[in-house]
Parts: sequence; structure tokens; C-alpha cells
Amino acid sequence: MTARTASPLDRPLPVTGAWREGDDPVGLRRFVDIGEVALESGATLPSVRVAYESWGRFTGENAVLIEHALTGDAHVVGEAGPGQPSPGWWNDLVGPGRAIDTDRWFVVATNILGGCQGTTGPASAHPGGGVWGSRFPDLTVRDQVAAEIAVADALGIECWHAVIGGSAGGMRALEWAITVPERVERLFLLATSAVASAEQIGLSTTQQAAIVADPHFHGGDYYAAAQGPAAGLDIARRIAHLAYRSEPELEQRFGREVQPDGRFAVASYLEHQGAKLVRRFDANSYLTLTRAMDSHDAGRDRGGVEAALGRITARTLVAGIDSDRLYPLSQQRRLAEAIPGAGDLAVVRSLYGHDAFLIESDQVAPLAAALLAARP
Repeated sequence: MTARTASPLDRPLPVTGAWREGDDPVGLRRFVDIGEVALESGATLPSVRVAYESWGRFTGENAVLIEHALTGDAHVVGEAGPGQPSPGWWNDLVGPGRAIDTDRWFVVATNILGGCQGTTGPASAHPGGGVWGSRFPDLTVRDQVAAEIAVADALGIECWHAVIGGSAGGMRALEWAITVPERVERLFLLATSAVASAEQIGLSTTQQAAIVADPHFHGGDYYAAAQGPAAGLDIARRIAHLAYRSEPELEQRFGREVQPDGRFAVASYLEHQGAKLVRRFDANSYLTLTRAMDSHDAGRDRGGVEAALGRITARTLVAGIDSDRLYPLSQQRRLAEAIPGAGDLAVVRSLYGHDAFLIESDQVAPLAAALLAARP
């Protein structure tokens, strides 16, 4: 029998991969205290702090908001380093002289409400003592945008030159343009949808079940324990990552290759992806954010999806990925057809599936640059 190679999960893992207030170093994070946020559920989230990063100089009319996806954060640009466990996730698009040129634009990225990299979330301190944990309320995408609107107010940004987002970030970008259309001049939606589909919700709730079933989850109150729900979060990430990539890519890259330790190469790859997330993310945040994504429905209480999309006044570009099985092109086509003046759907050709919006910079960059430069 072939000896099993040590798994990344065999090495000591943190109870949570969250960056929490008091952790040192702070990295490039800045913070805005926005006070209470009234939630759609009727609950109120008190004493909210939002972490953000920014690049460039604000002139009053040149602000660009970039919205990160599910397990991203505000570190859009830059190297990994102390306090920043991962390099910037869009280094090829944002920076001096790049498509989103920080010599021209004042670029802002916030860490999402309910996240775990500096913004108030389940791993944050509770005002009454201890950690929020299981007490953290359910959120919607609209709640998260309400927090971002408060951040923009605090920063003195009355109107965004552009709001840009892919995947879950596209959900928030869309909500910005519907909720406060007068504050969004341009809108770039990538690999996203107007409403969460049954399949997306099914995949999401299955990932949630893996976390909740972990014996170290403790109902969400695991922060003081010796071990957190690493196995559950790892499995959730593996399920998600399969949906983020395409079947042709996995076949071409791994096929049925077996490693010397007896494991299929594709299994080893997914295990690596899961272990990486465990080291930089929080299981409760994963639950909170995926449940918020499940709630996504631009047409809820607005007369339906088409009526809601009809409110958008921003010059809009919608892009999708031809190999995306999680957010198929039909979802972006619906956006492009219903948003006034959006024009034809831009299609990114890629083998990489949903993750192509992060990978195919040579195709995404010209789209972003053209939208930013276009006349209103």
C-alpha cells in the first residue's frame, strides 16, 4: 500500500483565519466607524467598523469603487505581507498606468459587512462582551450596500465615477446602481446575476451544511476552543472551487493523474485550495456571506427583476465568461437586456470558468478601461 503524504490540514491550523481588531500588524487597512446599520430583517447592527484600502488621490469626481467576491477582501492591489495573508487579487488591472489607473482614479475597496478582514463580522468583538459568533445576525446584499453607502458618506464621496464588481461583488455593484442610481455614473458587472438561482443556492447551502456539521463548529461559538471547524470550511471550499473552474480545464490540467502518494492529482489540488482558505478566512463569515448571496434578488419588493433593473441610470457594461458553469451567460444576458442602454453582452473566452474574471486580465482590462474613459 502506498504511504499517504501529509495533508496541509495535518499541520496546525488557526481556530479562525480572520484578521481581528487588535491583531498586529494592521497592514494597509484603514477603518471607518459608521455606527449603527439598520438591517432588512428589522434588527440593528451596532458599532459597525468597515475596513478599506484606497489608491490614488481624490479630486472630488474621480472615485471608483471595486467590490470583492465571496472570499476576497479590500486588498485589491499589493503584495502579501505582514497583516495581509494574500497578494492583491487584481494586481494586473489596478495601479499606475493600468486599466484602472490609480494615477487618474481614486480607487476604493471595502471589506464586506460580515467579512473577516477588518470589517465587523461574526469574529468581531460583541459590544456586550466576547465575540459575536452565533449571535451575529443574518445579512442581505442590500444590508452590505447600506454599510458601503455610509462609508462613502464618511469619505465625502457623493457619486462614484464607476462601481465595478465580479461575482458576489457584482451583486453589490448592482445594488448600488439600483438603490442610489444618482450616485453611480458607470457600472461594470462581471460574471454575476440579478438573482441567485436554485443551483447557486443549492451549492451554497451544501457548503453551509459541511461547516455546520463539523463537530468543532459548536453552533458557531468556537472562538475560545482549541480547534475550529477547519474540516467543514475546507470541504466547503473544495465544493465551491469545483464550481469556480470548468470541467475542460480540470480534465486538461489533471485528468486521471495519480500522484506518488496514491491520491488523484485533482483531489490534492482541491485539498490545497481548502487548506489555504482555512488559514485566511472565518467559517462563520463564510456562512454569513453565502447566506447573504442566497438572499440576492434585485427584484424583491421592487416589482420584479426587470422593473428593478430599469431603475439603473449608470452607463453599464455587462460581461460574462463562456465557460462559467456557476454564473452562466444567460444570467448576464438578462442583465444586459434589461438595464437601459447596457448594449451587447461582452463575452470573455476562457478555459478557467467562473474564476476567469480574476485570471483573464488581458480581456477584462480593456473592458474596464473603455468604460472608465467613456462619456457619460
